[in-house]
Amino acid sequence: MQRQCSRCGCAEAATATLTYQYGRALVWLDDLSGERDPHDYDLCVRHTSRLSVPNGWRLEDRRSTRVLEFTGFTRLAG
Repeated sequence: MQRQCSRCGCAEAATATLTYQYGRALVWLDDLSGERDPHDYDLCVRHTSRLSVPNGWRLEDRRSTRVLEFTGFTRLAG
């Protein structure tokens, strides 16, 4: 069974799992875990790409594959 994004009101399929350790001000983004854990957050592509962490916190993206989104810019350099 496919899991849904944990964000309220989002019905998209989850593609990544977010975990954190409050004491270390650290957030991990991993491939979608095999099983649902009530302490983790499953996120869809849209919410994963828009993720930001509080000031002073560090985000570690440990996913095996990362999705690159098209930004709409055609200018490469200069």
